[in-house]
Amino acid sequence: MPNRLASEFSPYLLQHAENPVNWYPWGEEAFLTARGEDKPIFLSIGYSTCHWCHVMEEESFKNHDVADLLNKHFVSIKVDREERPDVDRIYMSFVQAMTGSGGWPMSVWLTGDLKPFFGGTYFPPTSRFGRPGFTEILKEVVRSWNEKRLKLIESADTMLDRLRQLSDANFRNDNDQIGLVANVEVLSDGVEQFIQAFDPVHGGFGVAPKFPRPAELFFLLREYARVGDERSLDMVVRTLDAMSYGGMRDHLGGGFHRYSVDTEWRMPHFEKMLYDQAQLALAYLEVGQATGKHRFLEIAVEVLSYVSRELVGSEGEFLSAEDADSLPLEHKQTSLSVASKREGEFYVWTDQEIDLLLGVDSKIFKFRYGIEPASNVLYDQTANFPAKHQLYEARTITEASQMVGCSEKEAVDVFSRASQKLLTVRSRRPRPHLDDKTLTAWNGLMIASYARAAHVFEGESFGNVALQCAQQAAKFAKKRLWDPNHQTLWRRFRKGQIAIHGYAEDYACLIWGLLELFQADGEASWLEWAWKLQARQDDLFWDTGDGGWFSTTGFDASVLLRMKEDYDGAELSAGSVSVLNLQTLFHLTGDQKIKTHLVQALARFGSNLGKNARRVPMMAAALSSHYSRASQIVVVGKRNDQATRDLWRCVARHYLPFAVRVNVDPSDQQQILLKYLPFVKSMQMIREKPTAYVCSNFTCKEPVTDVSALDIQLRECGAIR
Repeated sequence: MPNRLASEFSPYLLQHAENPVNWYPWGEEAFLTARGEDKPIFLSIGYSTCHWCHVMEEESFKNHDVADLLNKHFVSIKVDREERPDVDRIYMSFVQAMTGSGGWPMSVWLTGDLKPFFGGTYFPPTSRFGRPGFTEILKEVVRSWNEKRLKLIESADTMLDRLRQLSDANFRNDNDQIGLVANVEVLSDGVEQFIQAFDPVHGGFGVAPKFPRPAELFFLLREYARVGDERSLDMVVRTLDAMSYGGMRDHLGGGFHRYSVDTEWRMPHFEKMLYDQAQLALAYLEVGQATGKHRFLEIAVEVLSYVSRELVGSEGEFLSAEDADSLPLEHKQTSLSVASKREGEFYVWTDQEIDLLLGVDSKIFKFRYGIEPASNVLYDQTANFPAKHQLYEARTITEASQMVGCSEKEAVDVFSRASQKLLTVRSRRPRPHLDDKTLTAWNGLMIASYARAAHVFEGESFGNVALQCAQQAAKFAKKRLWDPNHQTLWRRFRKGQIAIHGYAEDYACLIWGLLELFQADGEASWLEWAWKLQARQDDLFWDTGDGGWFSTTGFDASVLLRMKEDYDGAELSAGSVSVLNLQTLFHLTGDQKIKTHLVQALARFGSNLGKNARRVPMMAAALSSHYSRASQIVVVGKRNDQATRDLWRCVARHYLPFAVRVNVDPSDQQQILLKYLPFVKSMQMIREKPTAYVCSNFTCKEPVTDVSALDIQLRECGAIR
């Protein structure tokens, strides 16, 4: 019999709707029940494409004996961390403070007034893997609740106070730096942090497991652009190279998996998240511009093509994720339970499959992609991949062609043919679960990525496709996710239903996407909406005392702490994205109120920003931008005129992370544009030819109509090519 989750819209909650556990969604019904029945709350937080969430469900939440324990002694609540990051953030902070680590599924025990007193992540049903068993923990919590409740409550109060103090003190300035933006010298300290953590053999930072954190790369790229630091560029290039050669990249279907379980980027955790695709595509676009290496741009195209093929809904919206787990080919998907799914099953191959499918092409293909008679999987601790292979580029095309004695062109043709065969066969396998909800923040990131690609590939067919994807998603956001009557964003859309008022990250990321889209297509209405969203974000989330933006509005009493999320992890913090947005808006408009806010937000970190660069790399990128030579690049000309496009293609050949771009189409009515950008009013076409203006702090060089003259000006204004 279905439980209360059956009426929810979250894919994650719906996955648990048939559990024998008497689950509640987060809300007053659950809270009142816990208080009325004098029971502690068991809070389980995860998301629908989380592998270990599936494991814990199969082992514990579908187990009737475990369910009986939970139903008798606890009020059990399920939360989708992607829909409710506000709830997740508080209890993750508690688990990290208590255990020193965090992750999902997250298991937390609360008092009836929602204060946490015990927690952890995944627990096996009985003790193993060096972890205590879930049933043992449940029994111990029940015993403590009955025998030592006052001590538990006192502990919960103490921990909540500690979390509140940590939140209030997070990144506070040193006493001598209160209210001041950090000196430019701290940026060098930040770069040194990354040099110390860099893996010179395999790329990336730190040791296994290795997670992609594009924010780190954005900071290093900006330091390269600002001062020409070749060390910063080298770390980015080697990291993105290593990731693209490794098994974390889907070499057949495009896109990147969530993270690598080993130091060599060989073996991934197989889920694919929308926010990873958006940020990694941006990183590859930027490093492609910075180095002039087309290979990086091709990988960005792969990623974006995967998203447009697999993660776009019927109205142009972007969907959230694909699971790591799927059913094996030899079974029909409709006849098996989730328990029959295996991680990576959709992606891995046997040696025999490759031989059978590729025939004479198999030898060179296996040589290049590291396929051996035995499994090539590293660190298969759970024995999921016996005799299976994950594709990775073990050798170059040159090495592979030499091995079989053919030309490189012939080898390229073989790999293209072989990859298409394998992709066709793979498409017939049972697909991983698709999390088809739409989240505003992640859609904003994706709009930004497609819009940037439209600029980089200006005048090319893919540039047109990318622009259309960005525009369709932005139109969807305005139609479905924006409430114009209440001037409010919604967080989630799924199957026609909207829910959850947007958080600061939703506003920040959507504003970023709109600003990138405005710079890509010149449509002033995107700028106007971004401006209004920024004003609304400030109204709802700005901290008038210490500066910066709270993650939540503070209106929901069930969220015990109003926190600021500063950490730039897999997902960027709202504060970092917002400062970068304000920098763009200021360099477009010159509005001093915007500048005041962005300086206040940067000043929160003071001199601590340098030593915390690895924790807040996107904010460090904003500080790098703060000390850079900002530019405005304006092209006056009909957007679809070939001469106008030629000028923009010239701009796209340069790496210009500190520039804003404006297309003034004289055929358009420009009232909206002039309202926000009055400095473009005097800019005209020269001799009726599309004309470029390269400016710094709204002071412009001589306008030019010739591509070569524009190229010279871009070089002179500090662009790195």
